[in-house]
Amino acid sequence: MKYGIVLTYTVTERWLALSREERNAMRAAHIEPAFAAHADRVKARFFDAEAFSGRISDFAVLETEDLGAYYFLIEALRDTPVIAEGYLAFDEVFLGVEDGFQEYEQALASAEG
Repeated sequence: MKYGIVLTYTVTERWLALSREERNAMRAAHIEPAFAAHADRVKARFFDAEAFSGRISDFAVLETEDLGAYYFLIEALRDTPVIAEGYLAFDEVFLGVEDGFQEYEQALASAEG
């Protein structure tokens, strides 16, 4: 099964107080390596939302067939100073199965056949 995950998050005032150079350095040193380490199992796209939402500042759309790899990615991110020191906070997570009803119908057909 292929899973789609929408991971919403908010950057804090602490992050915004950094210069753009400092933000880019932290992203390069901590966030990008965590995603790169899991890139063979978790695909990620990133979206800015602060101009459109008062609740979150950003979200990521992740795809994986390996929920364990997704979980390990989140743990790796939580271990970074970006999250551990309060520069970014996770908000809501939405998880779905791509075409899950079709998988279910195939399983039913196999059980009947």
